[in-house]
Amino acid sequence: MRTVLLSLVVLLTTTACAGWGGGVGGGGANSINVLMVNNPQMVDLQRLTAEHFTKATGITVNFTVLPENDVRDKISQEFSSQAGQYDVASLSNFEIPIYARSGWIAPMDPYIAQDPAFDQDDILGPMAESLKGPDGQIYGQPFYGESSFLMYRKDVLDAAGITMPEQPTWQQVADIAARVDGAQPGMAGICLRGQPGWGQVFAPLTTVVNTFGGTWFTADWQAAVNAPEFVEAVQFYVDLVREHGEAGAPQAGFTECLNNMIQGNVAMWYDATSAAGSLEAADSPVRGKIGYAPAPVVKTPSSGWLYAWSWGIQEASEKKDAAWQFVSWASSKEYEQLVGEQIGWSNVPAGKRASTYENPQYLAEAGAFAEQTKRAIETADPRNPGVQPRPALGIQFVGIPEFPDLGTQVSQEVSSAIAGLVTVQEALDRGQELADDVAERYRSRAEGES
Repeated sequence: MRTVLLSLVVLLTTTACAGWGGGVGGGGANSINVLMVNNPQMVDLQRLTAEHFTKATGITVNFTVLPENDVRDKISQEFSSQAGQYDVASLSNFEIPIYARSGWIAPMDPYIAQDPAFDQDDILGPMAESLKGPDGQIYGQPFYGESSFLMYRKDVLDAAGITMPEQPTWQQVADIAARVDGAQPGMAGICLRGQPGWGQVFAPLTTVVNTFGGTWFTADWQAAVNAPEFVEAVQFYVDLVREHGEAGAPQAGFTECLNNMIQGNVAMWYDATSAAGSLEAADSPVRGKIGYAPAPVVKTPSSGWLYAWSWGIQEASEKKDAAWQFVSWASSKEYEQLVGEQIGWSNVPAGKRASTYENPQYLAEAGAFAEQTKRAIETADPRNPGVQPRPALGIQFVGIPEFPDLGTQVSQEVSSAIAGLVTVQEALDRGQELADDVAERYRSRAEGES
């Protein structure tokens, strides 16, 4: 790692990279390869790159754009083998600390130091923290980020004489869901994800577990999936969605809940802050009718999750300087301004910079939810999301390579509980066995290192 840092410092001082608009360094490199997810904001980036970034820097960017599951598999294969075919890839704050620990991505601190125009201090604190490696250095830059909050129909609650608390508890949310269930024909009280998947049902559900006092693993790697607090949280969630939730809950994910909210089929929804843009879109039938409250809590002061699609530079890349210039541009204030002016302010990849939430042009478009989104991100704590110390980084996930498989397997059991096929206790007892297998590996490693 020390050799890498020294080579980066030498490279930066000899090429005088000062902002994304600087000259191309790295031995005259004039093209880079970028592997990224096919999310709409990424596609916007692809459209804008040649006319703006390439024109300003002379660096051609060759994009490979794939669906999320496919791109994760390809990135994992590419970066674990250090093939060097791709210089930059879209990684989340789940992968970046893991890849940093493995030595698959390059630290960015030397580049940041030589690029004051990037303004690292403008990156929201929790976002920057979640993209650090075990050595404390920054290994990723966010393209856009999100947390979670509670969305609710103001008109429906007003008609029922209900005032949403400034910081609702989960019990208050459950009570409100019961009161507004059926308030309009075909309207359920709340929508909560029930679809299997570590990034589906367990995205919101793990935040519920955290604030109820539970955790997947204790600090000394003891599995706690069937501990009383974990069971209580999952039982609460399952009961709430079964009694007052949407139709088809065991297979409902983000998209299904979004559609239910837009179509007026639910009065409340707890999910990603990024959903608000769709709810407040010009053609949304519920535009202006939605209120936004912080993620509900029980034992913690806040409970929103934290997620960011971000950029990582492959350690094996021979064009790191040009790669940084692309990363610096794609995550910059200037790029956000470009998107706002060229495509529209609702399309800006927000959720990462404090300055975004001071931009009057952005606030004119996103004023209904901008402040709530910023507050949700700023209060998220990826290192301390619950009531006890954790062995790995993460709020709605556990930052270890085994978690996607573990979380998905346990989620299938929880979805079965939502469907009424097994009890919550049965589901989590099975989950405990799976989690203990993972925990045993980490306990064994710790013993071997001691």
